[in-house]
Amino acid sequence: MTDNFYEFTAGTADSGLRLDKAITVFFPEISRSQAVKLLECGHIHVNGKTSVNKKYPLCKNDVITIEIPEAEPLEAIPQDIPIDIVFEDESIIVVDKKKGMVVHPAPGNHDGTLVNALLFHCELSGINGVIRPGIVHRIDKNTSGLLVVAKTDAAHKHLSELIKNHDFTREYLTVSLGGFKENEGVIEAPIGRNPHDRKKMCVIKDERTAKRYAKTEYTVINSHGGFSFLRVKLYTGRTHQIRVHLSSIGHPVFGDDVYGKPDKRCEGQCLHAAKLGFVHPVSSEYMEFESPLPDYFKNVLEKLKLTDE
Repeated sequence: MTDNFYEFTAGTADSGLRLDKAITVFFPEISRSQAVKLLECGHIHVNGKTSVNKKYPLCKNDVITIEIPEAEPLEAIPQDIPIDIVFEDESIIVVDKKKGMVVHPAPGNHDGTLVNALLFHCELSGINGVIRPGIVHRIDKNTSGLLVVAKTDAAHKHLSELIKNHDFTREYLTVSLGGFKENEGVIEAPIGRNPHDRKKMCVIKDERTAKRYAKTEYTVINSHGGFSFLRVKLYTGRTHQIRVHLSSIGHPVFGDDVYGKPDKRCEGQCLHAAKLGFVHPVSSEYMEFESPLPDYFKNVLEKLKLTDE
């Protein structure tokens, strides 16, 4: 599977599943409406045939291939926006993103993004095209903290492979609702697109979603008054993984207005990417970076009396 080409073979458990739904199950990044449009335009093949109805029921061993056409020209323009650079060399750049900044241009956010700021500063890998140059992993708009961006195609491929093989250290700090009976825990549950709301993700219990395996480990740092301060480690990197997993066990992230409930004491979820570690694409040395808690997070801890002071 590449950024522009997807393929999967239907198994026994997939028999009878509608084609358009099957596509969204196996590839949550493709919405139902996108799947239908791709079908209508002949970009989806079933056993080599393009004239397939969206309601076509899959059979065991059906081979479905999807070719994503190049995006409509929408160039990310360089913009002189301040960014916090933690590390930079000829191959990569590590940035400490501020809460409220979108990572790359998208509908509704054509500029003012981290990519716009980085393009003003340096050249980036062109693997993801003009919309997401250099982006190998993302954090949400209202999540603050560390991410690494590729400046060369070789670095991009190396980092993407590390992420694919789960050889990538990502630790977050967050505040969640409720107290925990145990101070440590692991959540293992596949994550896919919410069938009732395509803008959201959710834990999927259907056996067909085994490919969307997700694992999150958490440790309670402090608790008080119905809130918990957590350290969270990602073993996989599904969309909204921490937010979805914590919500699924009844402990949504504080301030999360999508998977929990909004709170005037924190605009958007209280989630910070605090540690990032990986093997450098050129030196082959393991590198690790840490980001101090930003002021908004410190203020939340003080308001909720989750500090040790």
